[in-house]
Amino acid sequence: MKPRNKFERIVLEKNKKIHPITKKQIKWAFRYCIDHFAYKLPKGRTTCMDCGYSWILDKEIKKCTCPKCRAKLEVKKTFKRKILQKKYFTILTSLQEYQILRMFLIITEMSKGNNANYYTIEIGQYWWNMQGKTTVIAVRRTLGCYIDTFTFSSPMEIRNDNLAYQYVAACPLYPKIKTTDILKRNGLNGDLYGIAPTILIPALLSDNRVETLIKAERSDHLRYFLNHQNAFNKFWRPYKIAVRNGYNIKDISLWCDYVDALRILGKDIYNPKFLCVKDLVAEHDRRQKELIIREEKEEIKRKRKKAIENERLFHELKSKFFGVNFTDGTINIHVLESVQEYLEEGVSMHHCVFANEYYLKKDSLILSAAIEGKRIETIEVSLKTLEVVQSRGVCNKNTEYHDQIVNLVNANTKLIRQRMKTTT
Repeated sequence: MKPRNKFERIVLEKNKKIHPITKKQIKWAFRYCIDHFAYKLPKGRTTCMDCGYSWILDKEIKKCTCPKCRAKLEVKKTFKRKILQKKYFTILTSLQEYQILRMFLIITEMSKGNNANYYTIEIGQYWWNMQGKTTVIAVRRTLGCYIDTFTFSSPMEIRNDNLAYQYVAACPLYPKIKTTDILKRNGLNGDLYGIAPTILIPALLSDNRVETLIKAERSDHLRYFLNHQNAFNKFWRPYKIAVRNGYNIKDISLWCDYVDALRILGKDIYNPKFLCVKDLVAEHDRRQKELIIREEKEEIKRKRKKAIENERLFHELKSKFFGVNFTDGTINIHVLESVQEYLEEGVSMHHCVFANEYYLKKDSLILSAAIEGKRIETIEVSLKTLEVVQSRGVCNKNTEYHDQIVNLVNANTKLIRQRMKTTT
């Protein structure tokens, strides 16, 4: 791709001045990015796949050290004689005022009796100027079933950033890094704090909040905020107030959830009284319970509104059964006569008679059984067979009166049948 602006033209020109990767860097990649094996035969003959040295290993162990090259090896029982490995690694360097992340693929060929042969291919580079502006110079990525499908023979050109380059950029980093003066001034001392350089470096160059967190040695908070940009923007001001008041935030994720709950509940999230609580876990749980209660109340309001909208249709379907009630002297059973009653029945009994809109089912009639005004069970009768389909107590459990209720309904189905006849 041709350079689209002055910055990209400068980067493409300066890329020609970058030194080749050093032997020391390649050796580090081979030692720390590649897996190292000792291939062992059933009779104990063991071969170091790094240097090709062979010896007898009688012990049954998972790891060993090569007697010749002193490499730390993973013992693997196999008849295989060759192994091919490919791993990515990165190098952080600089050129004048530009910060550069170089990405490489190391390819290692190992065979029994020979020294390992390895070489590297440069995949691409991330370039950042002093303001944190980013561009990518890389080989072409091709379409494929894997994210890292590159055309290694393609030229290093300006490319659009994508997940493939971001994936490689997060691979192991060569420990000796070279940074620009402005990054050193902003607090980057060689530790990336477990944050991908493609996230940390542009943020550190363009966002003074990142510099503040690094210099305050709050790496956990920095890592959380950079991975949750919405939280960074939403809670930075409350965060500063809490820190200014000497509050130690041990769990930044929990604290942000707590502050967000305060915001939803309409509390003053800029008041240290709310931000600097002694027991964060207890306060977090308390506010979450308040949110649940509030949501339940709002859900009831929504259900009531829906009940009003469905009342007319329900009346057309079930009004002919209104007034049906019967008792055995202890248990009183009556037909639910409004959508509001369905809502109250569902809330009281903790089941889905309202949520599942039983009031709109044409072939279903719902009755409520009570003793001295207290709801006991909710009964569904099929209008096709006039049989009890189900009778449920609180949380859909049967009560001690279950059989008595079912028998009472079955004994009075003639009342329901009469209503059906008089209206047909």
